[in-house]
Amino acid sequence: MRRTCGSLPAQLPAAEAEERLRRLTRFLVRALPLCRAHTTEFYTRGLWEQLVAARPEVVLQALRRPLPEASGTAAGRWDDDTFSDVFCENSKKLINVHLFALAARHYSLPNLGVCTPLEEVLEALRGESQGASGIKTDEFMNNKKSHEVQAMSELVDKIAKYCGLKQVIDIGSGKGYLSSFLSMQYNLKVYGIDSSKTNTNGAHERNRKLKKHWKTYQSRARANSETQRLEKPMKNEVKCKAINEKPLNNNSTLQSQDQESTQDSVPSCVFTEVAISETSKQTEINLAQAQSDESKLSEEALAVLNVLPADAVDVFSSSRCNYGEICEEEKAQRKMAFIKAKASKSRESNLYFPLTSYISAETELSDIITDLEDCIMVGLHTCGDLAANTLRIFTAKPEIKAVCSVGCCYHLLSEQYENQEDCTEEVWGFPMCQYLKDKGWCCGRNARMSACLALERVAVGQMLPTESLFYRAVLQVIIEETYGVTKSDRHVGKIFSKSSSFLDYVRKSLKKLELDDSKLPDSCIMDYYEKYKHRMNELEAFNMLKVVLAPCVEVLILLDRLCYLKEQNNIAWSGLVKLFDPVKSPRCYAVIALKKQSCLEGEANCR
Repeated sequence: MRRTCGSLPAQLPAAEAEERLRRLTRFLVRALPLCRAHTTEFYTRGLWEQLVAARPEVVLQALRRPLPEASGTAAGRWDDDTFSDVFCENSKKLINVHLFALAARHYSLPNLGVCTPLEEVLEALRGESQGASGIKTDEFMNNKKSHEVQAMSELVDKIAKYCGLKQVIDIGSGKGYLSSFLSMQYNLKVYGIDSSKTNTNGAHERNRKLKKHWKTYQSRARANSETQRLEKPMKNEVKCKAINEKPLNNNSTLQSQDQESTQDSVPSCVFTEVAISETSKQTEINLAQAQSDESKLSEEALAVLNVLPADAVDVFSSSRCNYGEICEEEKAQRKMAFIKAKASKSRESNLYFPLTSYISAETELSDIITDLEDCIMVGLHTCGDLAANTLRIFTAKPEIKAVCSVGCCYHLLSEQYENQEDCTEEVWGFPMCQYLKDKGWCCGRNARMSACLALERVAVGQMLPTESLFYRAVLQVIIEETYGVTKSDRHVGKIFSKSSSFLDYVRKSLKKLELDDSKLPDSCIMDYYEKYKHRMNELEAFNMLKVVLAPCVEVLILLDRLCYLKEQNNIAWSGLVKLFDPVKSPRCYAVIALKKQSCLEGEANCR
């Protein structure tokens, strides 16, 4: 059926979302032991012999071989029994690596048929963008952050306009890149909330510098636009009286004539911008006197620019008065405009307010934001429970009409059943949906850590740090056999990059762990290295199995959040959208939802 403007893309029904989740969990029940194992304990716990029946070279060869294209639809012609031969029923070991790889791909988000294409969402939310143009985010952000901010801000802006919203709540705003860009590029009023005071203070300073950067871009853009306009033939235009009466000197150039014509025909604020952008030194000299006459006005205009949209400075320009003369009426109008702008500063839309506050599922936003109004809540790579709590706040607060959340740091999620304890008095990050709660589902921290691995990056040649992982696994053997330490609150950290050899690595690690290394001669340390170096391929193959399985664990977490939203009565539309390039930004999926009232208003606005 043909969609019309205002109708959102078809969404996955709640029953189908739960069915996909059920199928996924049947596979993960058998596969998760591979991810629940910690690489540090690879040799001390004999993980290869315990979990994998095949030889490591066979595993690596199978995982590097191209897989055939999946047949059938999103659900495929496969069923649960198709993958029953991946693991041995008795030993539970992995026995069919090729089938394991097929299953992992089948249960990934792109093949499971649970995502809504970004293009369809943007098309449904289409509308005229009010954002200013000209700034390049990659000039003040790294490539990854620039890619994320541009993609997410465009989507957030379209959702806000579709729902008729001007206020944005950015949860876990961090350094404020997304918040700043949303406020300046799209004229939205943004509250960025972060629990770190350091991040908030840094966001304040970064936003101040960004505004200065932004003004320069806007000035240059207007100057260039005005220059292009004036360079075109001006047929049938009425020339200013000053130009008509002023004779040209014999040695006057065409350039000086253009400058004089420009001075008499262009509003004053445009010339201020031309001077700021330094497009012409000669123009600056010619305009110096005129600019000094309006120095106070220029200062006021720049002050207003802090709180007004970029195009709001047009109220200060005049096409009725000559540049060198400002009539009293115009002065009064400008003064009044400035007073009104200053008085309405708190009500202007394109503002960014960094705030420091810890956000939980029970947070009352009205206690943090005094002028809270109908808004959209967003989160770009919110860590751990913050992503889950963002969705809970969205469903609970009537002022929040839409949500767009991209989570990360799955290993920091709290799990209700991780210790087999059902504590109903706390709010947990996982699981959220009723189906997984009823099953008492648990991933475990190591499995959630595996969900953070980036299969797409490995696929394009960004290999895993096998040698550093090998060093750490052998170090664990030394620690347990020599010192009898199996558990420790201390961590080795990033010592590998600072070490010149395995011997150096062990010495530095033992000192950091506060273990006496004098009882270990160099020869003993190197004996451990020689004992295990031929088994490094086991560790490499094992980690590749975890990388291949990682997307399935991420699907479990994301489907849990989607199913939770579909259980709510006040949600009109919800979906998962691939928002970023997974090579640039591995945590690339956004959870999006709109409340019923917002969808009705969006359809009305679109008619």
